[in-house]
Amino acid sequence: MKGDRVEIVVDAGNTSQTYDIVASRAGSKVEITHGRGLVEVTEVTRSGTPVRRARFLANRVLALVEHPAADSV
Repeated sequence: MKGDRVEIVVDAGNTSQTYDIVASRAGSKVEITHGRGLVEVTEVTRSGTPVRRARFLANRVLALVEHPAADSV
């Protein structure tokens, strides 16, 4: 849902880099898949069409943190 966010911390040699993938549009969500040495974070629409995608080598990922959107009640 809009506001979902995934934070990825990656080993970049002597430092680490942080990437944020955010579901920026209404009806979109962030999905995480991993396998065969890759971690893939994708923002998808309601129909399942990918909007943006980021791929990282699994052995370089230090942390993967999911921040769900706050419920609007």
